[in-house]
Amino acid sequence: MHDRTFFTPVAVTVGAGHKRMLASLFDMHEFLTEFPPSRRRLSYGAAVKACEAARAGEISPEAARDALITFATTAGILWPSAQPAVSVKPVARGHGGYAA
Repeated sequence: MHDRTFFTPVAVTVGAGHKRMLASLFDMHEFLTEFPPSRRRLSYGAAVKACEAARAGEISPEAARDALITFATTAGILWPSAQPAVSVKPVARGHGGYAA
């Protein structure tokens, strides 16, 4: 079995606003094994098979990564690639440097 890293890690949501980075076949396998059975769909099985095939050297890690992305998208857990912009407003300062 091979544990090769992905060219670009995959970020998935693992709870209320928490992100998990999957950077290798080992990370992918561990995540898929831990994924709740009640939330598994057809794309889950395809991702598991792709992970196993990549770890056996039958397909590339990038092909397994693509299956992981398909699964994460279908399950609604793919972390958004574009982060929302954060607006910062200047605060009027009173005497002593504290906000008024």
